[in-house]
Amino acid sequence: MPYSVTLPSGSKQAALVESTQADGKTFEQLRQECLQKGKLFEDPDFPAVDDSLFYSQRVPVNFEWKRPGEICKDPKFITGGATRTDICQGQLGDCWLLAAIASLTLHEDTLKRVVPHDQGFDRGYAGIFHFKFWQHNKWLDVVVDDRLPCVRNNLVFVHSADQTEFWSALLEKAYAKLNGSYESLKGGSTMEAMEDFTGGVGEMYETKNPPSNLFLILKKAVERGSMLGCSIDITSSAESEAQTTTGLVKGHAYSITGVEEVNYRGAKVQLIRVRNPWGQVEWNGPWSDNSREWNTIDSSEKTRLLHNSLDDGEFWMEFGDFKANYDKIEICNLTADSLSDDVRKKWEVNLFEGNWIRGSTAGGCRNYIDTFWTNPQFKLRLDHPDDGDKLCSVIVALMQKNRRRLRKEGLDLETIGFAIYEAPDDQDHQGKDFFRYNASKARSRTYVNMREVSERFRMPPGNYLLVPTTFQPHHEADFLIRIFSENKAGAMYVHTNTHQCYIRQIDKAISARELQHVLNNVLSRKVKFDGLTLNTCHSIINLMDVDNTGMLEFEEFKVFWDKLKKWIMLFLSYDTDRSGRMSSYELRSALNAAGMQLNNKLLQLLGLRFADENFDIDFDDYLTCIVRLENMFQINKIVNINE
Repeated sequence: MPYSVTLPSGSKQAALVESTQADGKTFEQLRQECLQKGKLFEDPDFPAVDDSLFYSQRVPVNFEWKRPGEICKDPKFITGGATRTDICQGQLGDCWLLAAIASLTLHEDTLKRVVPHDQGFDRGYAGIFHFKFWQHNKWLDVVVDDRLPCVRNNLVFVHSADQTEFWSALLEKAYAKLNGSYESLKGGSTMEAMEDFTGGVGEMYETKNPPSNLFLILKKAVERGSMLGCSIDITSSAESEAQTTTGLVKGHAYSITGVEEVNYRGAKVQLIRVRNPWGQVEWNGPWSDNSREWNTIDSSEKTRLLHNSLDDGEFWMEFGDFKANYDKIEICNLTADSLSDDVRKKWEVNLFEGNWIRGSTAGGCRNYIDTFWTNPQFKLRLDHPDDGDKLCSVIVALMQKNRRRLRKEGLDLETIGFAIYEAPDDQDHQGKDFFRYNASKARSRTYVNMREVSERFRMPPGNYLLVPTTFQPHHEADFLIRIFSENKAGAMYVHTNTHQCYIRQIDKAISARELQHVLNNVLSRKVKFDGLTLNTCHSIINLMDVDNTGMLEFEEFKVFWDKLKKWIMLFLSYDTDRSGRMSSYELRSALNAAGMQLNNKLLQLLGLRFADENFDIDFDDYLTCIVRLENMFQINKIVNINE
């Protein structure tokens, strides 16, 4: 069930930080444990093994994992401040990430949040470091040990130009851990990493079809601390990272680090500064480091803009040349402040989390009219136009969750998009005929296999219906929608009629019998089964009832629902004929996928307890089994912590 949270931009609620370690321990707890034991930290969640490097191939060379103190005599975390020259690309295709890191160094406050300065190689060193990333409206604290992959005593992946400095290499390792492996970082959009560093919202512009005020948009973006990237499109894989005669690289992610205007021969010239994360290979045309144009401008301006003219991967271009050579610009607004207006505004934010589930809510795009209507639907009410305007500004950002981490399971980014319709006054989930006879009022420009699709709209006040979808039906994924509006807007998830009773009931604490009624109403649309027994519902309340009331509160139900969605998807993946049953022989795989590893004896006992004479397990028994195991694992975890 999708649910929503409405926050003002910059709310403290979104700034809470969660630990990601499996044992629940924080960075400081782990560091103190290591210092007390006199041992350097070794991360059990991301060990120094081949699987942390690659998941689809054998390790191509003989890697050694070395700590910085084994690579050089006097390692430093940060030397002389973190700068964009500290980021040099290694043998991994993650230039998109490095371009974002280079932009990050231009924003001191943001950098200090992502790269906490309470760590280093001197006092308090215990071989452990931590970094903070935004993921799906949560800030996560990711802990790593400092063992880094090397070949012949040299770092293989990201490294600093100063071979004694290691913050950028450790940041890359933490981001690899967040996404499952180093290989998971191959290929991506600079915007993705920018958002993970800031929690901001992204916008994309095409230089061949730009707004008339694109230079002003970029200038204001830089002034307001937004992060910017750019790239040159390729027409085939053979062009990837091919170098042009002017020194630019196709299919490669660059960061934009400055926007300026200078007086040149009596006229204003617009300049833009770009950085190649390789730390070398630069534009060699007009306004490049040693070009003659610099000799005709004021010497103080030249000194201010050029600093040291080095082959460091950073260069200036005239804005016209930039638009002619680059194709895409990505902007990550650190808040959702408008870049197109002269007055800075705070936006209101509505957040929704949901999922597309095969056979239920994965209806595909409008091309598939018979199933399109089954997609999740969200009602948006715009009552108040922008100040001094008749229209309402809205940014809609649709993000698919956890897809990079799922690559090792054979899954990758879905092709996603959304459409917005003028909504009728009723609160019901709209059916097929509504979409057959009503055209959309706005939509994402295209369906694309990126983590996030976002668009900015200006719309008249009124009621609207937002429908997020995958391109093809029956494709499953979890998603997050963020809706930014200049003035407060009403937003809600539109439930089908069978869900109305369900929502009303869970506004208050419910008993096992009420829970049984609620879940049977909802699950009957997703799974073929005879209904949950009262015993199963008692087991659910035993698992989730943290305040020991014998009832299920709404907040407890939301936590359970997140678990249940994953358990349903697991069951359906093994119930291939949609009979409402799975083979008991598949139970081991299903439980492993749910993070529950059991020995053979326990699996045999579960098979005897829950399988029927045909060695099948129906959904009610499956859910009872997995809920009781979850309860058992939680109790064991509490006992271990107390010991």
